[in-house]
Amino acid sequence: MSLHIESAKPEAGTPRARISLGIALAFIVIAIVVFCALFGASIAPDSPFTQRLEVGDAPPSGQFLAGTDLLGRDVFSRVIYGAWTALVGPLVVAVGAWVIATVLGLLSGYLGGMVDSATMRWVDFMLALPAPLIAIVVVGVVGGGYWTAVLVLIILFTAPDTRIVRSAVLEQRPRPYIDAARALGISKTRILFVHILPNVLPIVLAYVVLDFAFALVNLAGLSFLGLGVEPGTPDWGRMLFENRTILFTNPVALLLPAFMIILTAVSMNLIGDWLFERLTR
Repeated sequence: MSLHIESAKPEAGTPRARISLGIALAFIVIAIVVFCALFGASIAPDSPFTQRLEVGDAPPSGQFLAGTDLLGRDVFSRVIYGAWTALVGPLVVAVGAWVIATVLGLLSGYLGGMVDSATMRWVDFMLALPAPLIAIVVVGVVGGGYWTAVLVLIILFTAPDTRIVRSAVLEQRPRPYIDAARALGISKTRILFVHILPNVLPIVLAYVVLDFAFALVNLAGLSFLGLGVEPGTPDWGRMLFENRTILFTNPVALLLPAFMIILTAVSMNLIGDWLFERLTR
């Protein structure tokens, strides 16, 4: 026997909230980034690896829409290809952190006792650490690498996410449907993952999007410091490092990847806030 829980439905005649222009533009930006990440090889006008030392850092022209970098590589093509690392890495960080945090938060919030105490002491310890500095030190000592940076960020993002899930579970635990489930003899595992999880999932989904934005900025920062992707890889953060010396000869080579990082992060933040408001009403 299982419980049937119905979510509250809007009353008849209640107008649905329309998507604002800002949110619509944010979705369009993310759609463009996803399209570039998936089909970059098909839409890029040139190879992002082809070097033209005789051309050097040329300004934008009809042949190269965003100019070239110090090695004569097409900046516009490199920005398109860079959408792949800007999408995959942050997505892995956001999903990985929230999978771990959801399990820890469910167990901590529902079981309480020693499980809750041990989990929250670990969360407090992790939150007391300067996350950016820890990421720089760990990735630097281990030897760098894009996926090493992703793994470190998953661990660092798990602690605050665990606290959020735990708070949501604590709100659900005293509700009547939980008492009814216990009275029916339903197992703790079923209560956690069949009854409580669907009720906290909207908060989880909203914060996954926000984590994506934070992960994007952090990975770009590590790549700028030389601790992310390999040298020469088309990556927005790496392009900021490589093109910083040609700001006055071809400013687009520096400003375009910086603009894409900011635009993508802001768009994801707007979408995350919009999802949180829509799903937690």
